Amino acid sequence: MGHRDGVRDRWGTRTPYGPGDPWPVRVDMRLADGLTEADVDEWVPSAAVLHSNGDGLDIAVRGGRVVGVRGRGDDRVNRGRLDPKDLFGWQANSAPDRLTTPLVRVDGELVEASWEEAMDRVVAHSKRLLDDQGPSAIGFCTSGQLFAEEYYTLAAIARGGLGTNHLDGNTRLCTATAAAALKESFGCDGQPGSYTDVDHADVIALFGHNVAETQAVLWTRVLDRLAGPRPPKLLCVDPRTTPVAEAATLHLAPIPGTNLALMNGLLHEVIANGWIDEDYIGQSTVGFDELKEMVADYPPDRVAEICGVPEDQLREAARLLGTAERLTSTVLQGFYQSHQATAAAVQVNNLHLVRGMLGKPGCGVLQMNGQPTAENTRECGADGDLTGFRNWANDSHVAELAEVWNVEPTQIPHYGPPTHLMQMLRYAENGTLRLLWVSATNPAVSLPDLPRIRSILSQERLFLVVQDAFLTETAALADVVLPAALWGEKTGTFTNADRTVHFSGKAVDPPGAARSDLDIFLDYARRMDFRDKDGNPFPQWHDAESAFQAWQQASAGRPCDYTGLSYAKLRTSGGIQWPCNEEHPDGTERLYADGKFFADPDYCESYGRDLVTGATMEPVEYKAMNPDGKAMIKAAEYLPPHECPDERFPFSLITGRTIYHFHTRTKTGRVPQLNDAEPEVWVEIAAEDAKRGGIEDGAVTAITTPRGTIHARARVTAIREGVLFLPFHYGYWDTADPAGRDGGRAANELTPTDWDPVSKQPLFKTAAASIAAADVEPPVHRPVGSDTEVLEDLEPRGASR
Repeated sequence: MGHRDGVRDRWGTRTPYGPGDPWPVRVDMRLADGLTEADVDEWVPSAAVLHSNGDGLDIAVRGGRVVGVRGRGDDRVNRGRLDPKDLFGWQANSAPDRLTTPLVRVDGELVEASWEEAMDRVVAHSKRLLDDQGPSAIGFCTSGQLFAEEYYTLAAIARGGLGTNHLDGNTRLCTATAAAALKESFGCDGQPGSYTDVDHADVIALFGHNVAETQAVLWTRVLDRLAGPRPPKLLCVDPRTTPVAEAATLHLAPIPGTNLALMNGLLHEVIANGWIDEDYIGQSTVGFDELKEMVADYPPDRVAEICGVPEDQLREAARLLGTAERLTSTVLQGFYQSHQATAAAVQVNNLHLVRGMLGKPGCGVLQMNGQPTAENTRECGADGDLTGFRNWANDSHVAELAEVWNVEPTQIPHYGPPTHLMQMLRYAENGTLRLLWVSATNPAVSLPDLPRIRSILSQERLFLVVQDAFLTETAALADVVLPAALWGEKTGTFTNADRTVHFSGKAVDPPGAARSDLDIFLDYARRMDFRDKDGNPFPQWHDAESAFQAWQQASAGRPCDYTGLSYAKLRTSGGIQWPCNEEHPDGTERLYADGKFFADPDYCESYGRDLVTGATMEPVEYKAMNPDGKAMIKAAEYLPPHECPDERFPFSLITGRTIYHFHTRTKTGRVPQLNDAEPEVWVEIAAEDAKRGGIEDGAVTAITTPRGTIHARARVTAIREGVLFLPFHYGYWDTADPAGRDGGRAANELTPTDWDPVSKQPLFKTAAASIAAADVEPPVHRPVGSDTEVLEDLEPRGASR
């Protein structure tokens, strides 16, 4: 164990192991320069917060400051390993530009204020809107990085306190399709598989999932299997030549927007060759005949023409998938943020259903998350779902939640589907939504078609509240800014992409007057004087542990059952997977091992949607289609994308991530090592495309779509010809114009206002674009504090910092 340079050594040293063997322990650590383990006053248990893997770690504390991290060797997720963002990202807590006091807008400028003044403004505006327009005038946009206790509290306030239907999260941008695909196939959210399936699989298929950069420790697990005896074969589906593609047995690089056609073609071959489990299909599923009929129209020659993938590669890929003895599949943004997102992701579920490969070691599907607590957002009901994976369209589920909260069922809005984020912004644009409360997210950089988003957020009639730790691009537009505590400065739990729950302890105090998100939400509820039907303050809890206990009660009997967990149990564990209850006291590694699903008509979370149109299925239809609650095999026809390359815009533009940054760099851009590793936006272009356009590697280019133009230096790579790639992380918070009106480098200046009809997830990988050499220099954006050693002074921070 020792300091690891996670920038140069992204995945660390190999610890090879074979199928069925336990993943060996390798403990990574990083401390502030000059410190050793002997200098640490206390190690506080937590987990990683800058990706969705859920790496267990301990936070190092010295003199009241966070001074490093150490992986937890007993953790089921990472066995001690940490990724580059884990190793360095903790330094953001000590960034010199942390928000330490509330800000309010006076005469057009944000000025410091007391908590009393800031909250009085928010509460007065809320009450005025409730009186004038009702709860539909108020909306909330939250994150995928808070704790379960905070999401549950926000859901209770929005639904049970205010009664608004307008509550969503930035998880709409990264994980909504994961949830939708699981509901469509299994009747409910919840990952069927486990990360330990990597330990057993003989074929691992990654569909639009650059795991090497988005979940580096999970990729380390795969690399260690590849280095060991009897390594698995890898299938990579991605138009880019990523590290995953380079390590793959077979790499398919389809034209962006054709994922559904590709999956239909693969299923065609699997079925035509008889690589299916007919007994499993008959006993545990409905809908196979419709799928068989649909994919019959997708033979290899047709799919090759649509997707631009050679026929022999399609057949080879189908053989890999169809003859695997233990198949593990993962799916992420390459499918989720592209055309016909849910329909394509559902076909991956179909692959496992027709092959009978669920619930057994090495036989799992993981519809991945993009954020560390995206699963909590969904299960707690802070993203458009009903708390506890309950069904909005089932009156008995609404009544059950009302009983848990001790409010009248009519208080919980269920007159129609909950409002997704893009629709909320449309309501703000037309003036019916008048207060938007944004917590721990930065839509002024992360949402598509940024000129439109900035216009909406800048409206004088929209009262914008932003709760964050930094003055982000979004906070710069706010009427009230509330300073929030970060990870390590508060207590709570969070759940990763394979249902593993971790406890995160408070290691240090937040700076100045900053407060935890939970405290801010509860303060608002008390000032609003929300009451339950017996006249008691609502929500009824008062701190993190009582909020967790209330969440346990809300989850009881539901798929995401937490009743067998406790803070005491989680503090000493290496992560526990829900459901954890009396029946499963140690958690549940894989769902559906018994061939039973959460799809019973009276129990399911959703009655489903049409995969092409997004039209909802009525309860009566669902009961007729699936009376016994089996897994559902759903077929869908491929349709061309809405925006295709043409003579003016001949390229397909896709966006994505880099290993060194997270979302809009609010934290990672303030960490010297991570910022220096990737300080500026770039554009990837294929060598032949660059040659034809007279673009040299490193040259400044102008990338244009119908929405606008940005500038970025070219990286000539082995990306598929006709495709451009931009990382989406880069915003404007470090410029003289923090709202970003100067344009320049944000990928989402170029992306369209378009979303999947089922999941409502925006489509960031469907723009038509042009590229040309540019005779300009791109703006140089140095993050605040990036040239400062953020841990020079290891003394405790003062209250007035």
